[in-house]
Amino acid sequence: MAMMKAAVFVEPGRIELADKPIPDVGPTDALVSITTTTICGTDIHILKGEYPVAQGLTVGHEPVGVIEKLGSAVKGYQEGQRVIAGAICPNFNSYAAQDGVPSQDGSYLVERGLCGCHGYKATAGWRFGNMIDGTQAEYVLVPDAEGNLAPIPDGLTDEQVLMCPDIMSTGFKGAENANIRIGDTVVIFAQGPIGLCATVGARLLGAATIIAIDGNDHRLGMAKTMGADITLNFTRCDVVDEVMKLTGGRGADSSIECLGLASTFEQAMKVLKPGGTLSSLGVYSSDLKIPLAAFAAGLGDHRINTALCPGGKERMRRLMSVIASNRADFGALVTHHYRLDDIVAAYDLFAHQRDGVLKIAIKP
Repeated sequence: MAMMKAAVFVEPGRIELADKPIPDVGPTDALVSITTTTICGTDIHILKGEYPVAQGLTVGHEPVGVIEKLGSAVKGYQEGQRVIAGAICPNFNSYAAQDGVPSQDGSYLVERGLCGCHGYKATAGWRFGNMIDGTQAEYVLVPDAEGNLAPIPDGLTDEQVLMCPDIMSTGFKGAENANIRIGDTVVIFAQGPIGLCATVGARLLGAATIIAIDGNDHRLGMAKTMGADITLNFTRCDVVDEVMKLTGGRGADSSIECLGLASTFEQAMKVLKPGGTLSSLGVYSSDLKIPLAAFAAGLGDHRINTALCPGGKERMRRLMSVIASNRADFGALVTHHYRLDDIVAAYDLFAHQRDGVLKIAIKP
């Protein structure tokens, strides 16, 4: 049996490199040889035991690679082709997909009689590193490949498209969910990789004033280069008061929460104008509270939108088109490079946010 190296979840606090069999390819699958992948903040939630996955599961959900083998029913692709797949890889025949929310695809659970057994698995459109073996390995099996694989345009490097499967799609969805109109003022909480992508997305959608908030001056500097007009360091000011001053007391048209803390969610609510939209991207580990005054006791015409990053080949094509047309450049987000053999050290660096790390390119 042919074997491969893979990063697997062992127990809370332990992700380790192990040998696993190379997956068999079914009729609708594709086996992709990983050339570059990365570590996500969600992987850190898994590492800490804050998001449960099965013991021995290969983690990771951001694949860039080359088609090694195609299933017999997969059309329109060829072996040896460079591709990416979204972190969310739904079955597009599912009820959720047909209803317009493919990221919430639950067909994988229904097929296996698991529906309703694990409430935290409601987002089963997210399969890599959640329901099935993920991408921090030498190979990954892409299910429903014809709907999920996207060819990489000629001339784009792995690092240029590495953000597309997850954080670019997520950040842009945060901006899309913020109902941004031309000329709007948008406040974006946290300027990690997803927040920086949301900043770019807000600019592309026509926001006139983008206020970026973080506690790290280096990240705030990057936010400026990505399109933020004003940066606020929350360690030096009351960001809610500052936003109100900057908007003449009116409040922001929308806010985007990219960190996943109850405190930033509440602040994102407090900075809104009446009728404003809060777009929530964070993965939360505790209950949220809606501040009564900011919410106008439920009478303020506010909207709260949540999202799991869209996947599928058309979403990936659109994102790569943005990069290929030079509308956005996320190359600067890749701050470190590690071999797959050294992924435990890469996790330690990323989990503790040392050395200015934003994203790590992991290469088998």
